[in-house]
Amino acid sequence: MSPARKKAVRKRPAKKKPARKTVTDATDKHTIKCIDGTAQAVYGKAIRKNGKPELTSPVRSLGNVKYDPKKGYLEIGRQRKVRTLTVNTVKSFAQSLRMMGVSKEMIEQDTFATKREAYYVSKNWGEAKFNEQPESDAVMDDIEAMFAIQGVSREQLRFYPEDHGGAVAGNLVVIDRDPVSRAPLRIDCTKFGTGAYTIPHSVEHLEFETKAKFVLAIETGGMFQRLSAHGFWDTANCVIVSMSGVPTRATRRFIRRLSDSKKIPVYAFVDCDPYGFSNIYRTLKAGSGNTAHLNRFFCVPQARYLGVTPQDIVDYELPTHPLLDVDKKRARDALKNDPFFQQSKPWRKAIEDLVKMGVRAEQQALAKWGLNYVIEEYLPAKLKSVKSFLP
Repeated sequence: MSPARKKAVRKRPAKKKPARKTVTDATDKHTIKCIDGTAQAVYGKAIRKNGKPELTSPVRSLGNVKYDPKKGYLEIGRQRKVRTLTVNTVKSFAQSLRMMGVSKEMIEQDTFATKREAYYVSKNWGEAKFNEQPESDAVMDDIEAMFAIQGVSREQLRFYPEDHGGAVAGNLVVIDRDPVSRAPLRIDCTKFGTGAYTIPHSVEHLEFETKAKFVLAIETGGMFQRLSAHGFWDTANCVIVSMSGVPTRATRRFIRRLSDSKKIPVYAFVDCDPYGFSNIYRTLKAGSGNTAHLNRFFCVPQARYLGVTPQDIVDYELPTHPLLDVDKKRARDALKNDPFFQQSKPWRKAIEDLVKMGVRAEQQALAKWGLNYVIEEYLPAKLKSVKSFLP
């Protein structure tokens, strides 16, 4: 190689590993203990006992999901799948162990990775690298399910979702931490002007101060903006949260932790249609079948359904839209296959009534009676009869 050619060759930058920090948080310690215990079990069986290492995780399917009204959420059953190290599984087995190692390093370095970043991290893993992101996503899901049995979520493993949580306004102070100094940072949710506080990707470290009477979880961003702009949270002494459709994990966890820590109820204000019932509200309250192994973290069993209800359509003479075929199918599926609705007579009746009526109604339909009717009349009237809310 000529001298000129040698100069054109770039040296690969040296990989400098960040210094480890002393792990003091109890949750982080527990997570590391779970990772180390799993790794030790694999090492012991493979090296010391000349056996075949195994990784065990719950079977994630509707057939392994049940609903206990006393617990209030869809939970994973006892069926387990065992992945044994064989010639055919050696790559995925190695990828799982490497991903666990990355998780431990991130906890020790107090950092995190998104799904996309976790995929690119593997490019230094030689033959164990992921070729496409769906491969890394699947391994991450398996690891999450495996550690969920021990009470550890993906966020505690330091793998954060790309999407953040919803918007928050009202009588609430969120105590976060400065990202540089790590000092406590007080965030007053009444001081955002025409904006709102955005729930971060992970909320486990947050603390709360509030004298609010309840949390109002709102389906649509438009309705949240109206209630926020007119200070409904002030007159009703509450915290309002925009779910923006099906609430993200961060939104559900935020509401759950706020409600649990301050012992305040949660009410949901959702459109009157099968999607609002069985996807948005059910996910908030009881979780979903696909994430049954995590629902005990990411659902709000104490939530109650404030409205809009089929009876509201009648009582408030709301404008409606016809139920589409997809709406009718979703309603039938909820009644036939969803454990939450199967065990709730009030909800079965509500869905059956809606199907008989053949219509659906949106939150914004209340604007028929005036743009601020929802603030001045509808919500105050509803809040006077909390015991009549749907469960």
